Amino acid sequence: MTSNLKKTTILAASTAALALLLAACGSKTSSQPQQVLNLPASAQLDTIDISKSTGYGQTGNVYESFYRLGKGGKPIAGLASSGKKSADGKTWTFTLRKDAKWSNGKPITAADFVYSWRRSVTPKTASPYAYLFTGVKNAEAISTGKGDPDTLGIKALDKRTVQIKLDQPIGYFKVLMAYPLFGPQSQQVADKYGKKYGTNAKYSVYSGPFKISKWNGTGNSWTFTKNPYYWDKSKVKLDKINYQVVNSAATSLDLYQTGKIDMSQLDPTQVANYAKDKDYRTYAYSYVSYLAYNRKDKNPQLRKLFNNQNFRQAISATLDRKLLAKKVVGVNTIIPTGFVASKLATDPRNGKDFSADQKVAGANTYDKSLATRKWEQAKKETGVTSAKIELLAASDNASDPTTKDVVQYVKAQVKKLLPGVTITIKIVPSQAANDLRNDGDFDITLGGWGADFNDPMSFLQILTTNSSYNYGKFESSKYNSLVTKASTTDANNQTARWADMTQATQLVSKEQAVTPLYQSVYSWKQKSKVRGLVHNTAGTQWSYKTAYIK
Repeated sequence: MTSNLKKTTILAASTAALALLLAACGSKTSSQPQQVLNLPASAQLDTIDISKSTGYGQTGNVYESFYRLGKGGKPIAGLASSGKKSADGKTWTFTLRKDAKWSNGKPITAADFVYSWRRSVTPKTASPYAYLFTGVKNAEAISTGKGDPDTLGIKALDKRTVQIKLDQPIGYFKVLMAYPLFGPQSQQVADKYGKKYGTNAKYSVYSGPFKISKWNGTGNSWTFTKNPYYWDKSKVKLDKINYQVVNSAATSLDLYQTGKIDMSQLDPTQVANYAKDKDYRTYAYSYVSYLAYNRKDKNPQLRKLFNNQNFRQAISATLDRKLLAKKVVGVNTIIPTGFVASKLATDPRNGKDFSADQKVAGANTYDKSLATRKWEQAKKETGVTSAKIELLAASDNASDPTTKDVVQYVKAQVKKLLPGVTITIKIVPSQAANDLRNDGDFDITLGGWGADFNDPMSFLQILTTNSSYNYGKFESSKYNSLVTKASTTDANNQTARWADMTQATQLVSKEQAVTPLYQSVYSWKQKSKVRGLVHNTAGTQWSYKTAYIK
């Protein structure tokens, strides 16, 4: 996972990427019109170095791994022509396509994968996502400076065969291998450019359907052009994707309405005016906002309350999530059934969404009488009859522009339904908020998490005892055991693994380990001529490989 700050950055990039979808026909050639997509971006590209990137919302279209994400977050064909798993689930062997080539026309080899993975886990690289390699043999020791990168569990058996050794089976390994982080990098190119590598479009090579041009490392515009050496180039219809940073929703909408862009992300204040239009679209993202309680609060009275299950349940019962979604966050916001996002993963046996299985009756539900009863029980159990609580939030959370309204709602509801409990609000920039959370210097915080890959484990692992993202210091041996079983002993048993994860997230809901509030859904104006887009709730949110202009 990523820290809240990194996750915010990622989501800023993701939102930028999310804002990427517009289309306009370019100038005509002598034979036929060019297929050109003109996209707005909400932020500059920070880097195109896959080892150092904080998100792949856009660059997932220029880099590819063994697989890529298709519809519904399912892994589909990528640079590997085949992938085989051993009976014990600890060894994977991938065979690369004969026609897998870099954008400079040179072959992509197994050694390129080995170099890329070793580079990403080496501490000197400081990859924000190095933790995603956990489970690969020796990865954790290497990333913490206790191992040699050459001992990482990846080997080139020959030019086209990659063997990967795992410490234990990883139930979501195949979908993880669709993440651009796990793609190849050319050591020859990296060595050639040294510190310049990945800082300019010309200082890199690309393995995906597109390559980057007109990007100098800091510019507000750049272009993706069709990669002529991509193995599946016949499926790529777009000749070019133009991006330009657009700083506000109002400006973006104006550009859309004047025909300069073909898709515009709407902010909550705009949605009401356009939600019934034919060109209105919604796209969900696997980002769930929630309240975390500091169980090691410096104030002993508050510490008693936050460690009391009845108090946490009382807070949850004060919050009308349907009203919050409709009136505060925005139309079409998803009300979470638990800690794990909806539309993230489905049961491999029957296709049922995980969100249906994780639901616990009565939990995460607005209930005024329950709030009163739970508060009375909490007072008896803790001896604390009144409390002044500070609610921490970030002011520049790109994934959640309604933060200020949300915390004001929480404050008002608690004051109204829990007599004696008052909340003050502290809103600071994301960096400062992240530092305060890491230092345990908060009472309750409005946080959020977005999945890095399409599996419930992307959420569940952050609440384990030793997770650095478990800001509230929730501790449960039963929860840890369930997550561990799903990650190890049951990793090769889909039925048992699903049951482990379901029980784990149900435990979170029953105890209100954290209190889920809402899941982000983005609203768009999208020209009808933009077709073939693939959107996913996690990982590379937008794929333009099959996109085209009608």
